[in-house]
Amino acid sequence: MSEEQRAALAHRIKSRLTQAEYSTVDHDVSIAGGGVAALTLALELRRERPATRILLIEPNAHPVPEITHTVGESTVEVSAHYLRDRLGLGDHLSTAHIRKMGLRMFFSHGRNADIAQRMELGSSSLVPQVTYQIDRGRLENELHRRCLSEGVDITVGRVRSVEFGAENGPHTIACQNGDVVTRTTARWVVDASGRSRMLPRQLDLKRANGHHCNAAWFRVATEIDVGRWSDDPVWQARLVEGDRAMSTNHLMGEGYWVWLIRLASGATSVGIVADPDFHGFDEFNTLEKARAWLEEHEPQCAAVVANHADLIKDFRVMKKYSHGATKVFDGRNRWCLTGDAGVFLDPLYSSGLDLVAIANGLITDMIVRGLDGEDVVARGQISDSLFRSLTEMWLAVYQDQYTLMGTPTVMSSKIIWDVAFYWGFVGLLYVNGRFTSVADDPGVVPYLEGLIALSNRVQRFFREWAAVERGSSSVPFVDLYSPLNFMVALHTAMMGSSPNFAEQFDANTRLLRQLAGQLVDTVLAEKSSMFGDDDVMRQVQEWQRDPLLQELRSAYRKEQASNPISSDWIVATSPVLQSS
Repeated sequence: MSEEQRAALAHRIKSRLTQAEYSTVDHDVSIAGGGVAALTLALELRRERPATRILLIEPNAHPVPEITHTVGESTVEVSAHYLRDRLGLGDHLSTAHIRKMGLRMFFSHGRNADIAQRMELGSSSLVPQVTYQIDRGRLENELHRRCLSEGVDITVGRVRSVEFGAENGPHTIACQNGDVVTRTTARWVVDASGRSRMLPRQLDLKRANGHHCNAAWFRVATEIDVGRWSDDPVWQARLVEGDRAMSTNHLMGEGYWVWLIRLASGATSVGIVADPDFHGFDEFNTLEKARAWLEEHEPQCAAVVANHADLIKDFRVMKKYSHGATKVFDGRNRWCLTGDAGVFLDPLYSSGLDLVAIANGLITDMIVRGLDGEDVVARGQISDSLFRSLTEMWLAVYQDQYTLMGTPTVMSSKIIWDVAFYWGFVGLLYVNGRFTSVADDPGVVPYLEGLIALSNRVQRFFREWAAVERGSSSVPFVDLYSPLNFMVALHTAMMGSSPNFAEQFDANTRLLRQLAGQLVDTVLAEKSSMFGDDDVMRQVQEWQRDPLLQELRSAYRKEQASNPISSDWIVATSPVLQSS
């Protein structure tokens, strides 16, 4: 027999021996939790390996109410692809939820009493890649139904503790329902218990991440349509198709943003998210206080809410919602974390379900290989390192950045950069299945590290720019898609599997570096003329000495000669306002 044949035979023998050993265990995988993270993981495992015996231990029985449920109604490209294309939920998404028209920001102007006077950032038309506004209760009920139809065992209770099996022995899970405690066994345990964070508490995995923002939200049982807040014909004419009400609408001010999300159930979700350095949590942590806070900072929104006050159905808060974990996957001891049980960053760009999609893919890859007899210890270490590095990069997009929300010139460029980087890096890798293949192709790691370093430096640049920005924008509307050739290119490349991924990845990397260089070059040129401002001049000199920024500016100038990119995404400061 050849070496390949011997290896294949050994794998089959090991797999059969493993399966025989597993037959004495109650389940192959036990998942603690009953939310989207748990339900989608159960479906993904069954679809990847139909023989997998899965027990899902949910704290509350389904069906759950649609209108008073978990926050997290907006999907972006990765999570939409996961639900629609990986899990086959396209029919449900298209019929039971709303097609989203991207994100849309309205920056503060005066008293925020007239939305048509606020600088707006958003798309004038629908982008090709479909994303959704989700009724979480409705989605969870459908996922629950599909899990049952595909043979997932579901029981009601809360996992209190896990006794980990020695060597390759089974884990014992203690589950409580009322006063009754039962025990079951499994080869693998996944914590998808949300903010209960069962395993991080037991294993001391909790990690604070320094991002201390707070949130409060409620739902109104009617449709709140931002598009009706002004009859101004110029404002109305900005959109060539679609509807502002279909966007995830953000009302933005210094240190805060307010979300407005319309849902297919007929309700509208309204949320306040704020940095405590600017807005204390005790200013909006009750419904009465939240409405008073809106009256002070977003009076037009507050007036609309007041008109429907009798239709407010719930109110919830989340203090210091962001957190990390010292470890999320352990191939040796056969446990994993997913969803809020592991890492939660920030709701600004709706990344929560994206992290679920990425984590669940890595978990499924590891568990399926492990159940089939493969040694996944090293794979678990690589996947754990990859996921935590990715989330640390993602955290830098939000941490200490809420101060930018009161500076539209800087924040509008940041948003476009953030979306471009997401499409060109995270989205491209996910759609092409490259997160799960990193363990098989470690040569890609230096490229990933280079892009992470680029992202971190650009995020710091935005803070430095905001600190010396003296003026404001006279641009009323920034279209973040079709007028910008680089956005169209990055979005198009992300939409399908690339026949030559390495070539596309290199092209995206060059484009993102060119984009960063254009940003630095443009801002530096504008600020270099402000000779009378010592703080600005000091910052300009620091930028000029920075070797990475020098390299990016050089790359931009070189590429721009043969492959020019749009420049309208960098909003100039009004000279009149700057000099006043």
